[in-house]
Amino acid sequence: MLKVGLLGAGRIGQVHAVNVAGNARSTLVAVSDVHTPAAETLAAQFGAQARTTEEILNDPNIDAVLVATSTDTHSMLIEAATAAGKAVLCEKPVDLSLARAKECLTAATKTGKPVMIGFNRRFDPNFSALKASSLNGEIGKSELLSVTSFDPAPPPVSYIKVSGGLFRDMMIHDFDMANFVMGERPVSVRAVGSSIVDPAIGEAGDVDTAVVTMTYEDGRIAVIKNSRRAVYGYDQRVELLGSEGLLQAQNMLENTVVKSTTAGVSSAKPTYFFLERYMPAYAAEWEAFVSAALDGTEMPVTLEDGIAALAMAEAATESAKTGQAVTVAY
Repeated sequence: MLKVGLLGAGRIGQVHAVNVAGNARSTLVAVSDVHTPAAETLAAQFGAQARTTEEILNDPNIDAVLVATSTDTHSMLIEAATAAGKAVLCEKPVDLSLARAKECLTAATKTGKPVMIGFNRRFDPNFSALKASSLNGEIGKSELLSVTSFDPAPPPVSYIKVSGGLFRDMMIHDFDMANFVMGERPVSVRAVGSSIVDPAIGEAGDVDTAVVTMTYEDGRIAVIKNSRRAVYGYDQRVELLGSEGLLQAQNMLENTVVKSTTAGVSSAKPTYFFLERYMPAYAAEWEAFVSAALDGTEMPVTLEDGIAALAMAEAATESAKTGQAVTVAY
């Protein structure tokens, strides 16, 4: 049984708490949060204790730590938790600074403790099936990848100001998805971004609409499209063209009813946001972490994977500013 301390009792921390408590091989022992009442409320729901982060890290009876705190604390907590002898699952990104993330990798590696980065979309059943079909050679050699990720509405500008920008905050999931599907990392990145959804986002120094084109050493291409606004719902699609066919992972809809009349054919909208869309993926992600932590196998999404996605995000940020293709510095 994996005894777990949860750091962070916000929205994503609450999602993780459900999965930790619901897994047959893990138990939620303690919860911490900068807002103590939040930790107390969440801990009470699952029969855990509300404790400080330091108490959780220093407790030898806690085997693993799940980091669901603000991004600016991720590297520090990964280092502290691994130094304390604990396995770690940390939400993306590793850090907002690539240099700082690499320092974290060096420190964590010295401890020998396993670290997994929370790119939950790898565990989505649809994207996993697409990847498996590609690996099985069902469409021949993959040649062109397209990843679409549109949010239903932009977050508050207060969040934008501390997020690290669209490429590090939102598109980083899609950079990792590209690495997952293509099986290797791109050589160069070219990005274009605009602030056309909310002028306040542009005033905060960020973009809300962006397209990135990535080129691989063998000439393959991947395209990522992001928008902070899709009024019809949470648009999440992956399309992979190969030498012998096409694979598509379509949106999850609110229901599967299709109405066909003389007026036309219509179906339900995509699910509205990530909580509805990716709950099964979060559960599968946690199951994979527990299995790796207890059985001693390699973590399925490593700290190195997190750094690779961050390196791509930094290259895209630079490219969007300069208008030039940027070689990715892994």
